[in-house]
Amino acid sequence: MKTNKCSSSRLVIGAVLFLAIAACTVSAAESAAEKEAKLIAILKSDAPPQDKAIPCKQLAIYGTKDAVPALAPLLANKDLASWARIALEAIPGPEADEALRSALPKLSGLLLVGTINSIGARRDAKAVQTLAAKLNDSDREVVAAAAAALGKISGAEAAKVLNQALARANKQTMPAISEGAVLCAERFLADGKFSEATQLYDAVRKADVPKQRWLEATRGAILARQSRGLPLLLEQLRSPERVEFAMALRTARELKGREVTEAIGAEIQRAGSDREVMLLLALADRNDDAVFPRLLQVAQQGSKPTRVAALGLLDRFTDASAVPVLLNAAGENDAEVATPAKATLARMESKTVDGEILKRLPAASGKNRQMLIELAALRRIEGAIPAAVTSVKDADPGIRRAALSTLSAIGSEKQIADLVTLLSNTKEADREPIEQALATISGRAGARSLPHILPLAKNSNAELRKVALRTFATIGGSDALAAVNTAVDDSEESVRDEAVGTLATWPNNWPDDGTVAEPLMSLIKTGKKRSYQVQGVRGYLLYVQENKKLTNADKVKAIDDLLPLLKQPPEKRLAISALSSIPTAKSIESLVLLAEDPAIAEEACLAIVNVATARGLQGASKELRQKALQTVMDKSKNDATRKKAGDALKAIQ
Repeated sequence: MKTNKCSSSRLVIGAVLFLAIAACTVSAAESAAEKEAKLIAILKSDAPPQDKAIPCKQLAIYGTKDAVPALAPLLANKDLASWARIALEAIPGPEADEALRSALPKLSGLLLVGTINSIGARRDAKAVQTLAAKLNDSDREVVAAAAAALGKISGAEAAKVLNQALARANKQTMPAISEGAVLCAERFLADGKFSEATQLYDAVRKADVPKQRWLEATRGAILARQSRGLPLLLEQLRSPERVEFAMALRTARELKGREVTEAIGAEIQRAGSDREVMLLLALADRNDDAVFPRLLQVAQQGSKPTRVAALGLLDRFTDASAVPVLLNAAGENDAEVATPAKATLARMESKTVDGEILKRLPAASGKNRQMLIELAALRRIEGAIPAAVTSVKDADPGIRRAALSTLSAIGSEKQIADLVTLLSNTKEADREPIEQALATISGRAGARSLPHILPLAKNSNAELRKVALRTFATIGGSDALAAVNTAVDDSEESVRDEAVGTLATWPNNWPDDGTVAEPLMSLIKTGKKRSYQVQGVRGYLLYVQENKKLTNADKVKAIDDLLPLLKQPPEKRLAISALSSIPTAKSIESLVLLAEDPAIAEEACLAIVNVATARGLQGASKELRQKALQTVMDKSKNDATRKKAGDALKAIQ
């Protein structure tokens, strides 16, 4: 529906105003008939067009045949025609059809086009001959609208008119006429009138129509013929034209029948490499019992591209016979074949897959055993854990890696003792994957794994003791932390270094573990090396900042307690950084004191400005902020910092 652009903006404004008026004048308690009467009265009044637009639209809801006489004259009104048609299209009964048909001789241009469109929307069969005359109109838009309306109306009479029009259409009108004919044929097809649809589709195909219409008609001609459309489908599937092949692929998914499935399957074998996979995908989308056997055949015997595609599609089906085929493919040396097969096996929900994997594992070896163990991890098959435990000692490095990865994924504390033993009997260079598996399982098991790891912390081998320390960090808890703290005094320096590093980074993994505060503070006070003390400071400040159980007041107090122990500027700068993240009055006071030290004054001054101007600053009086910012002005030598402080002072004042 089209309207005059110049008047449309006025109508929109008027419609909005009218909605407000209508909300006040139409009571919810009114009956539909009363609402209709009021709306009709507005249309018959002398109100301006903008006040009549929304009433027209509302008559699409409340209108009956009684509203038709008020709406019909508006079809010739350039401002209100489209609004009137909204109602006339919705009002049931022959009266609305008659009003639209009667208006046709009186209209031209866009008003005529709009009314024809409404007739098409209502599928008024009595309008066929009137519309047939419009196919000869000099206005192409009128011809296009009439052809489309005839297509929507459909039926034998409309089909005859369109068929005759196809025979005499010229180059200018053929696109519109053929579109109407296709619409008409599609209605026949939807209604199960296959003979009528076939005749009209064939008429379009034989005419000199645009390529798109020909493609639409050919698709329809295939579907309308049903099983007899198979030769025409195959003809298009073999066409050198890509657009025809693409249309045929779509149609191959729609045309029903087992013989169609078999024919498409055979076509895959004769198609070129650039088309066989697309044909396979079309085959897989068909809802037919013959699809799965053909896919299974291609997965085993097809070309490599089609095998890869078929292997990736077999999980669409619940047939267990796909499992051995997939497992065999997953064990092949060609990764391009094995990878999609494994991915499909991982996705399949059938328990048959798990059973087949467990059945094959005991006798499997080499790459095939590795593949089965990897699948056990992907499918989380707990029954495969014993085989994985055995395989961690396999001579094949690929099998060992797969076994450790599987244990990492699905192992429990029951396997930790085996991994600890394996770790003790493995060369240092080969321990990394074992340690990773041990840490992953221990992190998952938590405190239940401690009894197995604690003996490792007392092993005579320093490297194994360090593995224990790193594993403790994944376990967490007070007992694990105590074991790490004990190792700070280990006889071996490298173990002490590992213990200190683990202790200092403990808050990264366990920020709310308050028990770490005491050993970190002890490390700061009594660390055997200066580097230990610095790491202790870092760890302690990290604990203070990250622990969600501490209030801001608790955090500032903890830092203030730490400050007397800090001797070097780098350590004090760490404290300044921590204080700058705590927006409280006490933070400002502590930073002002730190600003007295020339070595760290600049860092303290910048932190003062940041805290004093922070959103959510707690408990800081105007006087405290002014004094602190003035300290910055007095002590900072950095122009940017002084400017920020000066601007902040002005803002406070």
